[in-house]
Amino acid sequence: MTHVTEHPLVQGGRSAALATACVRGGVAAGLGLGGLAVLVTAAWISSPYPDGGPGGVLHLAAGLWLLAHGVDLVRTDTLSGLPAPLGVVPMLLVALPVWLVHRAARDTLDAADGDGRPRTSASGAVASVAGGYLLVAAVIVVYSESGPLAADLITAGLWLPGVVVGAAGAGVWTALGRPLPGGRHTAAALRAAGLGLVTLLGGGAVAAAVSLAWHAGEAQAVFTGLAGEWSGRVAVLLLVLALLPNTAVWGAAYGLGPGFTLGTGALATPFGLVGDPAVPPFPLLAALPAEGRGTWVHWLAVAAPLAAAAVQGGRVGRAARTWAVRDAALTALGAAWGCGAAVAVLAAAAGGPLGSGRLSAFGPVWWQAGAATVLWGACLGVPTTLAVRAWGRRVPRPKNPPASVPAPGGASVPGPAAASGTPARPVSSGASTPGRWAGVTDRWAGVTGRKSSADRPGGTEAVSPDLADLADDSGYEPYDYLPAAWEPSPPIPLRASARPSAVPPEPDQVRPPAPSSDGTPERAAGPARATVEPEAGPPADTP
Repeated sequence: MTHVTEHPLVQGGRSAALATACVRGGVAAGLGLGGLAVLVTAAWISSPYPDGGPGGVLHLAAGLWLLAHGVDLVRTDTLSGLPAPLGVVPMLLVALPVWLVHRAARDTLDAADGDGRPRTSASGAVASVAGGYLLVAAVIVVYSESGPLAADLITAGLWLPGVVVGAAGAGVWTALGRPLPGGRHTAAALRAAGLGLVTLLGGGAVAAAVSLAWHAGEAQAVFTGLAGEWSGRVAVLLLVLALLPNTAVWGAAYGLGPGFTLGTGALATPFGLVGDPAVPPFPLLAALPAEGRGTWVHWLAVAAPLAAAAVQGGRVGRAARTWAVRDAALTALGAAWGCGAAVAVLAAAAGGPLGSGRLSAFGPVWWQAGAATVLWGACLGVPTTLAVRAWGRRVPRPKNPPASVPAPGGASVPGPAAASGTPARPVSSGASTPGRWAGVTDRWAGVTGRKSSADRPGGTEAVSPDLADLADDSGYEPYDYLPAAWEPSPPIPLRASARPSAVPPEPDQVRPPAPSSDGTPERAAGPARATVEPEAGPPADTP
């Protein structure tokens, strides 16, 4: 019997779906390149002194598009004639191509046939979309080789496929509902790592913004000195906006401890600035700390990793309240490693060479930033996890302890309230107490819609926990005053009568009279029968 997936119609449908996904990937690459080309062309047209022609504009757009994917560029038109590398990625430019690939992969997996089934698998969607995108990227890499900003083939073969496949995988993951791999420990570690990463980058952005505001005068002087016309200032301002995520990563690396390099032999950390920095004139670089030893103002940047490790450990600790200590500690370590891996990737993308010679190393060192993140998470996140877990497992003491504890046989044992001098309410041994069940029956009467004890003849004084006392000759059943969950199964056919029973007691049920304390014999006690006194009416007329 032929398998259903081997049917030619099914195979044809899947082949068409894969081809459509490949086309979607190519269209996503073209849209990203077209958007940058429009932006560069607008800046070239508005410039009063344009440099080059339309060919140079297209080569510049192609170079920026490749740089947004992490590909290093090699400048060939330098003053010295020697090629100079350019590897600092404006991370805001990465958002456009990543979003386009993400959307193409998500729409590919969301597309279904007439039966409601996906036309392609998750791996097929990722491979098809990434394949179509990389075909266009290969053409752009070849085209850039003939321009002033040629692509570095090594980074083009590493970063470009990694970014595209990662974005396509994220799109498929979104289409599948964002499931987390592994068990609950892995899921908790990934969530905590993401939360810690966001906290760390937020703290780095705050530190960079405060430093830039502190050096606002210097930044403004550099900004006005770079370009005098409004078109040039707009271009510089757009470049500053594109590099804002880089400053957040730099601020996070600064707070973590390793800091970042400012050329070969120069390092900026919270403890001070070491070496002779080679800083080109740029507004964002005006926020760098001054030369010399760091002060307590620079040490405040350590608050970013402190907060990130605390938030990360607290997230794992809240999820690990029912886990063992070993599982909670290992999950916290996994979160630290996950956050460290993400920081290492971001640090590698945020830094890079700005030229040759002393500018060949610029920005945070990826492995140092990642290792510092892991150390912060292990040294502070793990103890925070264990502390939050222990706090969540505590057993709160009751605010109002019971006044008395009933003992077997109906006796009342005084509780803590009685020992402290608070009057304790006595516990009944089971005898009928008038009015005791009135509140219970009135509450259930409002829920079930039955008659309350106030509607009974005689008010609430005739209500007692004894079923015989709850019955009378007015037609009320004893279970009319109790919820359905309290009714016995099978029901007891108990009905009281105002008239005395004419059936004599059995011989074995008659007890002999017992003498009282004063010697007077008590009357014999028969079986317990439920009797209700008749209501008092008007006196009868006598003849």
